[in-house]
Amino acid sequence: MKLRDLTRAVGLVAAMICAALSPAAAQSVLRIMEGATSKSIIVALNRAVVVESSREFAEVSVANPGIADVAALSNRTIYVLGKAAGRTTLTILGPGGRLITNVDIRVSPDIAEFKERLREILPGEKIEVRTANDGIVLSGRVSGPAKIDRALELAERYAPGRVTNLLQVGGTQQVMLRVRFAEMQRSTAKSLGFSLGVRTLFGNWGLGGTTNNITLTEGPIALADGSFAPFQSTFNQDPNSFAGIRGTFQAGGVFVDLAIDALESNGMVRTLAEPNLVALSGDEASFLAGGEVPIPVPGDNGIAIEYKPFGVGLSFRPRVVDEDLMNLELEAFVSSLDTANGLTIATNTGNAFVPAFVVRRARTTIELRDGQTFAIAGLLQDAFTDNAAQVPWLGDVPVLGTLFRSSDFQRRQSELVILVTPYLVVPTDEDSIALPTDRVRIPNERELFLLGRVEGTATVRDVARQDFEGRYGYVSE
Repeated sequence: MKLRDLTRAVGLVAAMICAALSPAAAQSVLRIMEGATSKSIIVALNRAVVVESSREFAEVSVANPGIADVAALSNRTIYVLGKAAGRTTLTILGPGGRLITNVDIRVSPDIAEFKERLREILPGEKIEVRTANDGIVLSGRVSGPAKIDRALELAERYAPGRVTNLLQVGGTQQVMLRVRFAEMQRSTAKSLGFSLGVRTLFGNWGLGGTTNNITLTEGPIALADGSFAPFQSTFNQDPNSFAGIRGTFQAGGVFVDLAIDALESNGMVRTLAEPNLVALSGDEASFLAGGEVPIPVPGDNGIAIEYKPFGVGLSFRPRVVDEDLMNLELEAFVSSLDTANGLTIATNTGNAFVPAFVVRRARTTIELRDGQTFAIAGLLQDAFTDNAAQVPWLGDVPVLGTLFRSSDFQRRQSELVILVTPYLVVPTDEDSIALPTDRVRIPNERELFLLGRVEGTATVRDVARQDFEGRYGYVSE
């Protein structure tokens, strides 16, 4: 009895302290009328409420003291403390063991403090917090997946392992990625070559020598003085030259052949590709505009065929992190066939030519907001080639050595940049979208045969709205 009285005294002191510190203490007093059946009391974990009975009672007891602890403060008031999440029953007995009432006590996590922290960490988010049994239920709509992770992480602090997530991500979750490949290639080539040939006669014998692009052909060749030369010179055009000068000079029995080849070329290549692709947040999408080349490869049963794609390719996986913040995993490439650097392989049915590929590829992961642009790849390449060919010793002679020397150089510059821009997109009405085929109409007989037009003059957006005469389409008898 002394221990019980001491427990009641401690409970009374704790209740008085709570009433003095809390301005809402009056709201924590619950009144239970006699004869009420199973009225429910919700107690926050590690917090207490005071229950007041409408008449005097003699004894109180709780079904599970591990969930809630009770203490009689007087013959009309009861102190209830939540110890663990769960449900139990409070029984109030009157004099002589007569049952006054049973009260359902539910101890739940302290969501009041949790709501305050949630409003501080995620202001402006419409998140509803409820308790279910011994856990927390989160519902509502947030602006991004990152907000869900923060809310769940905070809820785990108050109900570890007992958090139910019913949150939904609002806003647009479809991402359109615009990738731009911009490449400029410049090339410059200059060459100047001299070819010299000398031939002479010694009776019935001849002696001659040439450098590049002059070939001695066998004779006999009738000469102007009535004699015969055992050979003559033939000029060969340099395939790398654009212009040439050919000439033969005779001084007595000595013939001098001179060939001058010159080339100067400038070229520029501009490549621009803009693939666009739309994907749902978290899903992967791919795009290829080009083709596939069959490549013979060795296999177990001989030669197998493997197809290699080329053209403009794009694959990416977007993730909407926040309201307008996106994480992108992407791979983009532009490739073309390179027949100059291909190879020929022997097969059972003959030789097969395998082309090479010129590829510009980028693979990365970036994070940026709606409408922002990143340059994910860039290339500046400057290649210079300088060649000089000459006759040994003679090409080193000042001035005259030029006749025995050929020089050329090539310079190639390439600039490449790859830009990516994501957009949050929503569907639109069909009438607001124009197709490339909408700008062209099939010509009628008058426009085609009489006026020579290969396309019509009017713009028709819908094929079904075109004017047809007679029977057309699929006709069933």
